[in-house]
Amino acid sequence: MLPQTLVPYIGLAAAFVTTFCWLPQALRIIRTRDTRAISLPAYAAFSCGIALWLVYGISLGDLPLILSNTVSLCLQLTIVGLKVRYG
Repeated sequence: MLPQTLVPYIGLAAAFVTTFCWLPQALRIIRTRDTRAISLPAYAAFSCGIALWLVYGISLGDLPLILSNTVSLCLQLTIVGLKVRYG
């Protein structure tokens, strides 16, 4: 069992890793404008899920959920927007 003092840091670390894993994808699409391998329905559905997690985090007042899902949603919507624009 983990010491309770580590739990918030583990949550923040998990939020950081799972949030910023989308940054390379977004940067690649911005740089190449190539979205052929991106599934619009999958990314749109994932964006909806992230938005729901954000609402949940706000409801709980949970900072790791709020921060990570805000950044994730911005990155996902960037990818979705680029997919719509570049096809």
